[in-house]
Amino acid sequence: MLNLSNQDIDDTVWDEELKLSHRELLDPKGGRRLGRVLLIVGVVFLIILFLPWRQTIEGTGSLTTLRPQDRPQTVQNQIAGRIEHWNVREGQLVKRGDTILTISEIKDEYFDPNLPARLNEQLAAKRGTVGAYDAKVVATDQQINALRLTLDVQLSAARNRITQARNTVSIDSADLVAVTNFYQIARSRLARYEDGYKNGLFSLTDIETRRLKLQEDLAKVVAQRNKLRNSQQSLANAQIELANLRAKYEQDVAKALSDRSSAVSSKVSSEGEVASLRNKIANVDVRRGLYVVRAPQSGYVVRTLKAGIGETIKEGESIATLQPDAPLLAAELYVRAMDVPLIQRGRQVRLQFDGWPAIQFSGWPSVAVGTFGGTVTVIDVVSSTNGKYRLLVRPDRHHERDNPWPAQLRLGSGVYGWVILDSVPVWYEIWRQLNGFPPTLKAPTAEAPIKETATKDK
Repeated sequence: MLNLSNQDIDDTVWDEELKLSHRELLDPKGGRRLGRVLLIVGVVFLIILFLPWRQTIEGTGSLTTLRPQDRPQTVQNQIAGRIEHWNVREGQLVKRGDTILTISEIKDEYFDPNLPARLNEQLAAKRGTVGAYDAKVVATDQQINALRLTLDVQLSAARNRITQARNTVSIDSADLVAVTNFYQIARSRLARYEDGYKNGLFSLTDIETRRLKLQEDLAKVVAQRNKLRNSQQSLANAQIELANLRAKYEQDVAKALSDRSSAVSSKVSSEGEVASLRNKIANVDVRRGLYVVRAPQSGYVVRTLKAGIGETIKEGESIATLQPDAPLLAAELYVRAMDVPLIQRGRQVRLQFDGWPAIQFSGWPSVAVGTFGGTVTVIDVVSSTNGKYRLLVRPDRHHERDNPWPAQLRLGSGVYGWVILDSVPVWYEIWRQLNGFPPTLKAPTAEAPIKETATKDK
């Protein structure tokens, strides 16, 4: 191509390419600025690596109560009945002793409206029976005493008769000895008279007189022997009569004692029936008081489990769910088994409740926003069904910076918590996290005593 222009095109092109090359090359001043920035960032990073970092253990769970009586419960009727009237509605606040439900009787044995009066009449009749048996026992005791007194008198008379019979036997024995001696003397005299008669000293009349006297003495001996036998027989009869008298009166006393035992047995049986009737009367009075189902404690009727009027319910059946109005709330957190040995009672906890927005810096809990403080109160000694261990956290009332837990919290709402442990350098925490090691403690921490103020039931 012919160069017909006065301008030098090659020089212009060269200048443009040179400027473009300068733009693509690094500016030495920019490199120095980048180096300063990187140095400052490295120094700051080194400083951050040695800053204190608060180790935490995370756990999730829900809100529960620390006391069993604060948890939702079912209200149950103690007796079977028919629903007559509902006195509450769902969501209503009831006080302790307020009427929840009124029922009527369905068992025929309690239908009689005058049942207590009928039972009191039966009780009075049974008490009269007990009094009659008491009188019978007293009369039997008097009869036994009279029999014993009569037995003593009769025994004394029988002993006297035996003594008299023994005396009579003794007298008759002596008389027998006497008449026997007289008879022997008469025989001796008759023998002498017969010898004298042979010698002519006595007459036949004298002999016959002595013979008659001997016969009379013999007759007296025989008569006295018979009298002695009769006296001995009388003594034996008196002894037999004494034995019969003992046996007869012992039989009478035994019969009276048997009658007394029967009366005592009947009395005890009647007293048992009296006690049974008194127990039945008390049960009827208590049962009539159970026709009204009352609230066991103050709270809200969450849900009624039975509906309608005239529906029959069984005894011990749940009729409503009641939530106490002032529960002692606690956060129920579940943590891993490897973290449980590092947690002690009294450890501080930061909590985030569902529905309350919060920002939590795990390593610097002091700058957290929207979280609430708590204290570990209970640590389960056994794991739950999910393999984790449960912690119960109560509000930290000793920390002045923390706000109290919201009054709008409800049981069962979700909660997320961080158990605060000891401080370690940031570089150690990064190394621990990279290696998957659990948090560590510098020294064992003694468990702090937890004091709870029990609230009175309304």
